[in-house]
Amino acid sequence: METIRKHSPESRPSALDAHLGYWLRLVSNEVSHAFERALRKRDISVAEWVALNQLATATGLTPATLAAAMGMTRGAISKILDKLSAKQLIARSVSALDNRVQILSLTTQGRRMLPQLTHIADGNDALFFAALSAVEQAALRNLLRKVARTGQIVRIPVE
Repeated sequence: METIRKHSPESRPSALDAHLGYWLRLVSNEVSHAFERALRKRDISVAEWVALNQLATATGLTPATLAAAMGMTRGAISKILDKLSAKQLIARSVSALDNRVQILSLTTQGRRMLPQLTHIADGNDALFFAALSAVEQAALRNLLRKVARTGQIVRIPVE
């Protein structure tokens, strides 16, 4: 004779939409994919945009420091930098302190293009977060920063 097992509430799986991670992933995927498609029209990848943005906001970045900030290997960042260099958006120069070290910077063309790419990012945010008031957007940003800080999540997302 087979016994009928009753499932206790603890053993029953919860619905996907009961998880905050589900909602974060759902929204993040859509926001990210739309941004990626918009950048692709400019022949720029999200990783390339992130690298350009980092070069614009920091001075004296080396490939190694940029790779660390973006959570990438030196080989992966080298490929991104090669693409940006071929597009004439970045320049590499030798460090005055150590001739083995390259210093990265934006070219004039890179400095001109970055505001256009930032406008795309701003527009993407405006499109997806228009349902939230400015106060709600600030609250969401602060909550996500708190979660990132608490979890020691510091790598810049590029995917």
